[in-house]
Amino acid sequence: MFGNESILFVLLPVVLLILFLVRGRQIFEYDSDGEAVNFKNRNIIPFLSKEIRDEFPKYKILSYEVVNAIFLKKLFVKIKSRKEHHQAIILKYDISYLTDKEIKDLKFSLKKIIKANKEANREGKTQG
Repeated sequence: MFGNESILFVLLPVVLLILFLVRGRQIFEYDSDGEAVNFKNRNIIPFLSKEIRDEFPKYKILSYEVVNAIFLKKLFVKIKSRKEHHQAIILKYDISYLTDKEIKDLKFSLKKIIKANKEANREGKTQG
């Protein structure tokens, strides 16, 4: 009926679905109030992937990195390991659907936490 254009009706939704899946989890929640930091990363469609939920004390955060590729953005947070004190764990979150302002606010908050941790470590070493 449509001729060659009918391929577009099939191909375009498939490409958009693949792009949607590649970009990762759509919902990212971050809470740094109090002594703990909470990260929650989940999909709009619950059965597509398992929800990631992490909560840990602020003093465990060592560093972070935001990777910004063409279609996806990821947040990597490096924290102190609970079991092995000289090891670090890297947690990964999908932040592709956050706006630039939200990413800027997230970075600001994480920088503030890391700065406070470094100052607390410096004070602890000079006193002890």
